Amino acid sequence: MKHSLLMIKTLKGFPKCISCSVNNVAAHGIPDNRKLEKGDIVNIDVTVFLDGYHGDCSFTYPVGQIDQQAEKLIKVTSKCLDIGISTCKDDVPYRNIGKNIDVHCKSNGFLSIQYLLGHGIGTFFHGPPDIYHCLNSYPGKMKEGMVFTVEPCITEGGRRFKVLEDDFTLLTEDNSRTAQAEHTILVTRDSYEILTLDS
Repeated sequence: MKHSLLMIKTLKGFPKCISCSVNNVAAHGIPDNRKLEKGDIVNIDVTVFLDGYHGDCSFTYPVGQIDQQAEKLIKVTSKCLDIGISTCKDDVPYRNIGKNIDVHCKSNGFLSIQYLLGHGIGTFFHGPPDIYHCLNSYPGKMKEGMVFTVEPCITEGGRRFKVLEDDFTLLTEDNSRTAQAEHTILVTRDSYEILTLDS
């Protein structure tokens, strides 16, 4: 319970301990009384605060049998995460992460939602650098010892979204489904280390 309370505090008023984003909820879905139904896809985003440090991870899961397009969306999103992470090492420009993800998702008929970024993480929850998952001109290069998240949010439709009155929940404007996958990573001299567990 102690860790849950600390996590809520770091999310600036978010009322639950996890984010649960179903179908057309792009991010920051607040768990409620809606029952999951067969065919849904749901992203579960968890932040852990332990011994003064944060870890952030998420994955999108099928609920029962899902259609082929949803299966493809989840698969492509997972691959975009792998591609983004594999870009990371000392002295590589941050913008290369988004460039490489952009190529893969567009080649599969999807788009990355530009607004949803990865972020620096450590004793703070959100901070620089900003990690874009699309074409971008963000300056700077990764350095050995940096810790940040890579978390592409991929949509089967358009990139536009709207924010609900709760000031947290982001919905796609055209009601298209999204999938997201995330790890916290450490940049090393020649590569990277994934600090969060695989789904």
